[in-house]
Amino acid sequence: MAPPRWLPPHRRQPPTTPSVPAPPSPPGPNGFWITDPDFRDRLHHATLTLLDIVEDCLNDDDASLTGVLGGARDHAEYMLGIPSSYGVLAEAEAAAQIVQAAGLDAGSPFGLAVAQGLTGIEQLPVQQQQQLVRAAARRYAITAPSRSPAAPAAAPRRQAPGRSR
Repeated sequence: MAPPRWLPPHRRQPPTTPSVPAPPSPPGPNGFWITDPDFRDRLHHATLTLLDIVEDCLNDDDASLTGVLGGARDHAEYMLGIPSSYGVLAEAEAAAQIVQAAGLDAGSPFGLAVAQGLTGIEQLPVQQQQQLVRAAARRYAITAPSRSPAAPAAAPRRQAPGRSR
């Protein structure tokens, strides 16, 4: 049914809901990711954030440790501040840190030892899992990369005039 002709033209169309633009995607690394110190710092911060999220989400009755870790890459852009394609790096590093906090050998963050360690950790009560995640976060925060600029090399000392060796 057409709107009545007496209705002003600007009111004849249904109101549109304003669309909210998505926030811009976080920038990726400048060149190769491992050689970009700013991006490595962002990855380190993303891993710490992920460890905090994992600890909080373990309070949910239906959330498992690997389930929470596995969902990180889907939300990397908005929750961790890194491009989604790099979310797997934060996920793998967080998993390796949790396994190491349990006193297990993690080997490579992408290795089978991490998967086996996480499987064993998931069998523990939730409180113990949270303690391990907290310990991993503390340990990882301590190993934060230094942002202080490298000190310039000291100039060689000059001999005082008039002196010889």
